[in-house]
Amino acid sequence: MTGYACLECGAPYPDEFTHICQQCRGTFSLRGPIEYVSEKIDPFAPGIWRWRDTFGLPDSAPAVSLGEGSTPLVSAKLFGRAVRLKMESANPTGSYKDRLAAPLVSLLKAHGITEAVEDSSGNAGAAFAAYCARAGIKARVFVPNSASGPKRVQIEAYGAEVAAVPGPRPNATAEVIRIANTGTAYASHALLPHGLAGIATIAYELVEQMGGEVPGTVLTPVGHGGLLLGVIEGFRALQSARQIEQLPHFVGIQAENNAPLWAEANNQPFVPRPTAAGGIAVQQPARMRELLDYVRQGVLEFVTVSEAEIAEGHLKLAKMGFYIEPTSAVVWGALKKTIGKIGGEVVAIISGHGLKHS
Repeated sequence: MTGYACLECGAPYPDEFTHICQQCRGTFSLRGPIEYVSEKIDPFAPGIWRWRDTFGLPDSAPAVSLGEGSTPLVSAKLFGRAVRLKMESANPTGSYKDRLAAPLVSLLKAHGITEAVEDSSGNAGAAFAAYCARAGIKARVFVPNSASGPKRVQIEAYGAEVAAVPGPRPNATAEVIRIANTGTAYASHALLPHGLAGIATIAYELVEQMGGEVPGTVLTPVGHGGLLLGVIEGFRALQSARQIEQLPHFVGIQAENNAPLWAEANNQPFVPRPTAAGGIAVQQPARMRELLDYVRQGVLEFVTVSEAEIAEGHLKLAKMGFYIEPTSAVVWGALKKTIGKIGGEVVAIISGHGLKHS
């Protein structure tokens, strides 16, 4: 069964709900590869819940679902080459975060939790609020004052309480941790590992949609790193189960103005500046350690894109019929820089819908 353990001390995820290791205050992650058994796939379950057996949830966890997953894979010609866009913007709340929120809120239900808090720049908060509404859990979401207006409206529409925190994004995290320390469940999309197995279903769908073939290269925007890590772990699960022979090459994309993973991987100084790609404006990525391990293994590289390239990508992709948020538009600049050297079928993950952006 898929398992979770502390990255620091190796302690397994406990029977009681917690967002952080109670023994050493470390972060939980996957304990080895996701266990993928093709015979246990349920073809009659909705969306990502076909792969429920890979999630590592308690047996008592209900399948909290809004129909997430099964997103389109659309072909486009970019920079003279055929590229496939995995439209995660087509999920119920408009971003890939639904794949993460579904198993996470199911975990809350399994533990009998009736009220929980989260912090977010927008998309994770919207997904959390929607799935809590579906599950009958009271939600409170802490957002930075700079969070997109449409995203805040969306969170509130689901019935969640929105708490706007002055200052940069880390201030919202600090405030939600203060509340969590009083005993309220902190359903952190960044720190809790169970959503990684939900995100991994993107890899399973890609192989299905490509007729059993594996992309040569997969590009994703990167903030905390959960999207990229989840997709990598999905392909690793398929490889461990002998469903595929080799992994794709992965390209993680960060805004030039906020690129801590790129800086660390390239031994460069990191100085955060404002960026239009607010969904990936994370200064201390929760999944840095795991992703840097993949850089060292040669599986992954990071690239950065400028604010001008983000604006260009946002406009150019819209003119092709793809209305996406600026965070997703970083794929344009990344493809522009790498298309001449990356091999095989190229897949770019479109992480969020343009209607979320004001």
